[in-house]
Amino acid sequence: MIDTIAPLVGTVLQESSPAITGPGAAALAVGLAALGSGYAERGIGSAAVGAIAEDDSLFGQGLILTVLPETLVILALVVVFVV
Repeated sequence: MIDTIAPLVGTVLQESSPAITGPGAAALAVGLAALGSGYAERGIGSAAVGAIAEDDSLFGQGLILTVLPETLVILALVVVFVV
């Protein structure tokens, strides 16, 4: 049974086109980067706002730590234009 399935799978894999096209893969990469950035920013943003509420001198550090995950999306967009 396995002897008959293996050549069939090999033939299907060689003849079929990729499941995701190039532009689709780029869109997926940017979307996943944005999703990860948003997920990371939920905790960082709340911690930064809490720290700034207690001490105003932490505004710069809180702002930098909040913006840092957003650079992932920018890097993903750069990769899309390079590829």
